[in-house]
Amino acid sequence: MSEPFDDDGDEDGNSHDDDSVEEISITVDGERILLGTAADSGDLKDERLRLHRLFRYGLLCADRSGLAQERLAAEINEIAPKIALQPWLIAKDYATGALLADELDRLATREDQAILRSFADCVRLLSLPAPHIAYHAKHYRRVTAALFVARKKRWNTLSQTMLAEVESFLYGWAAAPLMLHVMPELQHYDRAVLVALHLGPLMALCRIQEARDSVRNEQHRDGNNNRAPAKMAAPRDSILAKLPPDHILVCSLPEETTNSSSKNLTRIYTPAINTPLPLALTPPLHEVRSKLLFEFPYAHEAIDAILSDLIGQRMVRLKPTLLVGKPGAGKSRFARRLAEELGLAVWRVDGAQSDGAIFAGTDRRWHSTEPCHPFMAIHRAGHANPLVLIDELEKAGTRSDYGRLWDCLLGFFEPETAARYPDPALQTALDLSHVNYIMTANSTNALPSPLRDRLRVISFAAPTSGDLDALLPAVLASIAVERQLDPRWIMPLDGDEHHATAQHWGGGSVRQLKRIVEVILKEREKQSIRN
Repeated sequence: MSEPFDDDGDEDGNSHDDDSVEEISITVDGERILLGTAADSGDLKDERLRLHRLFRYGLLCADRSGLAQERLAAEINEIAPKIALQPWLIAKDYATGALLADELDRLATREDQAILRSFADCVRLLSLPAPHIAYHAKHYRRVTAALFVARKKRWNTLSQTMLAEVESFLYGWAAAPLMLHVMPELQHYDRAVLVALHLGPLMALCRIQEARDSVRNEQHRDGNNNRAPAKMAAPRDSILAKLPPDHILVCSLPEETTNSSSKNLTRIYTPAINTPLPLALTPPLHEVRSKLLFEFPYAHEAIDAILSDLIGQRMVRLKPTLLVGKPGAGKSRFARRLAEELGLAVWRVDGAQSDGAIFAGTDRRWHSTEPCHPFMAIHRAGHANPLVLIDELEKAGTRSDYGRLWDCLLGFFEPETAARYPDPALQTALDLSHVNYIMTANSTNALPSPLRDRLRVISFAAPTSGDLDALLPAVLASIAVERQLDPRWIMPLDGDEHHATAQHWGGGSVRQLKRIVEVILKEREKQSIRN
């Protein structure tokens, strides 16, 4: 088993023996302690054993073996055999972890053993939930400070690879409280240590890409145009071998082209080229459903049909769907709100103004060359499964001069084709198989049958007068958001206002209902000023 280190990073005098493992006294939950000891002894030559224990246990969580707690328990049991470890080993949650850490802190003070405080920090490191503002902030800051102090320990004994792992974990941990709110995919991790392990490599990738760009720019400034083109990034196989969990490589360009227009194009889309991009993970579906039903109480059938795609799915991946309904029923707004609740960025395309050449990408020969719209959506979103919303699909042009939008969509809806889409601008195969598509239309009569066959057609019901009471709270909340007000500042409609609304709106367009409510609110404000 690895020898314990004190808070100052010094070993307590004993040395490791690669040929034998010191037995420990087993007083609590012997099977678990023995398991932790056996796992630790199997790694006696692992370079991680030279790390400060905070980093050692943090990095151990990356293999998802679940033995980090058992290893720590074995080490604690050797120093403080009377500490009750079994509740924490069974529950492995923050509540029992906090109790154990507090007991270790008290014992450290009573017996004047600094190593017990280090154990307490390790317990908190493994137990703390994913951070958000003011949530267990005191304990999170304590572990963060301890990690930065530990970073200075035994630095000269570690390889460059191990130093990179430590730095990645450290800065992933430090940035997690801020990034959790702008990266929805991080919210699916229940523990802070897993957030740090996921976020750290993403931050490192950006630094690596920046360093490569700097080297490439220096080479261009040298003026040596006779050399072979510089590599933009590691070969595709190398990138795929180091692909983080829940990421995919959308675009791979092994070498920089010499064409000036192509250089400009790849420079614009560099963040999405040769870079693993995350996939937005499925949030709790019951929460998404309840929020959508609040705003669209009349569309429960459409909501349930679409969310059924995600039952048991780790990442958000929807079938290509066409919402068909009357004008003003809220189809486009529903698609946008669905994407927001699922943590997806939205790329909107006006079907009446788009053709196949625009949507599918233009050839590199043209001055106005652009990649296909799904790749542009990925680049803007920063994740590989955004939602592409095509409004008024049935109004797309029928002339074939530049290719019909209806025809070009067929390739994007076929999984095999989408996974190897030959982009005419980037001139490489793109993996667009995770992009989500939702389209709206008032009717399917004009759509060709090959396109209808590839779509799930859902009838999007229009609200009726009976839905008025259910719609009013959402309409008032929407008006408050547009006015940048807290919804609580807008009082619900009183009896006369409600009666007037019901008289002028008999169902149908939600846009019309919103305009009626806005007129009533303006009249209410005028009356309040007069009084």
